[in-house]
Amino acid sequence: MKKLFRSSHLLATALCCSVSIGVSAQQNDTTAHKPATDTVPANNLPAEAPFTYANPQEYEIADITVSGTQYLDKSLLISIAGISPGDKVVLPGDHFAKTIQSLWSQRLFANVAINITKIEGNKIWLEIDLTERPRLSEFVFHGIKKSESDEITTKASLRKGSVVTESLKQNTISVIRRYYADKGYRNISVAFEEQNDPRQTNSVKLIITVSKGEKVHIQNINIVGNDVLSDASLKKKMKGTKEQTHFTLHPDVEHAYIDSADLKDTYWQDWGFLTPSRTFQELDPWFRFKLFSSSKFNDNKYADDKDKMLALYNSKGYRDAAIVDDTTYFTRNGNLNVDIRVEEGKKYYFGNINWKGNTRYPDSLLNQVLGIKKGDVYNMELLDKRIGKQLSPEGGADISSLYMDKGYLFFHIDPVETAIRKDTIDFELRMTEGPQATIKEVRIAGNDKTNEHVIRRELRTIPGEKFSRADLMRSQREISALGFFNPEHIEMNPVPHLEDGTVDIDYKVEEKANDQLELSAGWGGYIGLTGTLGVTFNNFSLRNIFNKETWDPLPSGDGQKLSVRVSSNGKAYRSYNFSFTEPWLGGKHRNQFSVNFYSSYQNPNAYSAAIYGKAISNNAYFKVLGASVSMGKSLKWPDDYFTFIYALNYQQYKLKNYNYFNIPGFDNGTANNVSIKLTLARSSVSQPIFPTSGSSFSLSAQLTPPYSMFDPSKDYRQESLKDQFSFIEYQKYRFNVDWYVPLSKPRSDNKMLVLRLAAKYGIISRYDNRTTLSPFGRFELGGDGLSNFAIYDRDIISQRGYPVYYTSDPKVNPENGQPTGYEGFTVFNKYIMELRYPLSLNPSSTIFGLAFVEAANGYRTVEDYNPFRLRRSAGLGMRFYLPMFGLLGFDYGIGFDRLQPGSGLKDAAKFTFMLGFEPE
Repeated sequence: MKKLFRSSHLLATALCCSVSIGVSAQQNDTTAHKPATDTVPANNLPAEAPFTYANPQEYEIADITVSGTQYLDKSLLISIAGISPGDKVVLPGDHFAKTIQSLWSQRLFANVAINITKIEGNKIWLEIDLTERPRLSEFVFHGIKKSESDEITTKASLRKGSVVTESLKQNTISVIRRYYADKGYRNISVAFEEQNDPRQTNSVKLIITVSKGEKVHIQNINIVGNDVLSDASLKKKMKGTKEQTHFTLHPDVEHAYIDSADLKDTYWQDWGFLTPSRTFQELDPWFRFKLFSSSKFNDNKYADDKDKMLALYNSKGYRDAAIVDDTTYFTRNGNLNVDIRVEEGKKYYFGNINWKGNTRYPDSLLNQVLGIKKGDVYNMELLDKRIGKQLSPEGGADISSLYMDKGYLFFHIDPVETAIRKDTIDFELRMTEGPQATIKEVRIAGNDKTNEHVIRRELRTIPGEKFSRADLMRSQREISALGFFNPEHIEMNPVPHLEDGTVDIDYKVEEKANDQLELSAGWGGYIGLTGTLGVTFNNFSLRNIFNKETWDPLPSGDGQKLSVRVSSNGKAYRSYNFSFTEPWLGGKHRNQFSVNFYSSYQNPNAYSAAIYGKAISNNAYFKVLGASVSMGKSLKWPDDYFTFIYALNYQQYKLKNYNYFNIPGFDNGTANNVSIKLTLARSSVSQPIFPTSGSSFSLSAQLTPPYSMFDPSKDYRQESLKDQFSFIEYQKYRFNVDWYVPLSKPRSDNKMLVLRLAAKYGIISRYDNRTTLSPFGRFELGGDGLSNFAIYDRDIISQRGYPVYYTSDPKVNPENGQPTGYEGFTVFNKYIMELRYPLSLNPSSTIFGLAFVEAANGYRTVEDYNPFRLRRSAGLGMRFYLPMFGLLGFDYGIGFDRLQPGSGLKDAAKFTFMLGFEPE
């Protein structure tokens, strides 16, 4: 017969001839707890008990059972209790104290009891009687948004089925307070309500009510003790701790450290009103305007900002500057004041700088690279930068890069202060050059789709060659330029082996989708079905074209490019385009081979027939058939960023009753265009989608055979245009240049403000005055640069804020009936300045915004060229790079030369889209 005993009561049941002792403990886990023991006062022992405190007995545990549990494994609980059958215990005694303590430490129970259910001779039977804490069946948040509750749930690790303890509640409160403190809420209150859940045994529903209160802003940052640096310069360094914008007639006068001496105003006596910064400082208590600045207080950012303040002092020579005290407190209106007391100390200067341990380079060269002389203001940050203590990803002119570019991977330099003489500090730069490291192995990981040889052929780090940090950085750039990998996640890890002077290099990449799809469709009434279908495979593999196992959806991995595009405007226009590029023809050298075929057809009567309900006449059209073959070769001189490209092009133009060019006598006929194009290009941009540094330029010459020189006595202008243009001749020259300059340091997420500067020039002319320059190959300016009907082989030069224009004079509006011609321009120039800032650098959705200023114009003849007669525009734009669709974007530009008297900006503005590529 089983008998239970509770809360340190000892009872006996003579009828069962057994004696039982009960030991239990109950507690709230927020209070201090001393585990109960099985020691029972002697006067509570019944007379028939076989043991007493005066006569303790030793027993052997025969069996242990567990009761009162629903969710927990009983054998595991016995193991946690630390007792098992066969153990010897002495009763009365304190043997079960550790058992109670072990079970309580799990924080799973509201009550723990150990009962003796049976005694036979020297054997006893025990029961561990437990009362489980309630389980969490459901929890809901009140007073906050669902998105906020979802984040808090994740951060607090709230899960259904968890044991509801005070620890769980306190942890949830802590998470909630930290979460909203980062958002500016610092008066958070959290309340819990437990409701029994009738659907489940021993379960509760937890209702968490959160009251955020009012958002707390930083009202004032008061800095005391700064004489050398102004409040404004110190606050400018506090990127994460900003004051709020305010306008008030009753300025805050609460200060923690400012006394009457600090409040003495010398503004007028010092003629401070003549200095704008002093005037703004004086007006600050009444008026402060902070554009786009968050005034939330964040403890971590505040700690970083204090370090930045001291770093600014150190950069000015004040190495002893310190923040001796700081505090935060609430103001009368519930906002926050931050008060900081600094001690600036004295200003220090560099003294003698001596080199020790250098054998590769002399002191004179090292001093030149270091760029710090005796008497310069002490700046430890500058010294660390010049010696390359912290290597920047872009490299630079520092001592460490000087050595590492020559293979000294084990190079180490340590600046040591050797003497401090008043305000002058002497340094000794102690270096260990070590041996030149040889590259042993190069390993590549993460390329799940791209074949390894595609990456390896781009690397400048070759096994057996000397290590070079410059080659390592260049390899990173080349891998990024492939466009197959996330540029933010390209990792390079040199693994040095000092024992044999070698180094292994591990590259890790992350594949990204870069195939592109262009799809659009519509119905154009009588014209019929309109639309475009285009696919571009940027990592194609031609050699696996017959290997079905590699098709996904086409064979890929060899870095080749395959593009197919079909476009149609129903019966009015259609075009077909096919191109293939092999970047490494032969596989041993960077020889880029490309072929391109295209065909187009346009019926000029289709639209008028659709508008006026007439049948479309097929006796008018303009057809183009073209093909090109090109080869590009990397050069080693002047440097290995240069590429030379030569291409052979052929176009055939067929016209029938087509007078678009507005050139009398050339409505019918066939023209052939055979040309060779030579291009010298250089590109050192950091990455293709959002470049942050580097430049690119290209200089090209496109030349047809000089047919007119075959018969120098003939005046070809006397022939019909149909005969003159049978084989057209021209010479065309283009020059493009782009610069990318970072205007800010990269943030932790690599975002930075970038300036883009670009210039473009072009000219097309005849070989001889005895010929007529054809309308093909000229320049067309204005518009979005994406005209589907520019099928007459022209260079399309876009200009934001303007439609396509046909005259050089910006004051002439061709839309108002001014005389125009469609033969195109023979000379053009264009200038661009853009400020770019990324909103997302995620490879699956790269997004950046831009502000631009442009100036461009085209000219009919060289004699008409005037570089200062330009159409000007400015505006804003966005770019979106989506791997599946390529580059998308839009611009809103205002053409200043479209402004007319009595009209507004709306009449001079133009909204344009771009798709697939950045137009010229």
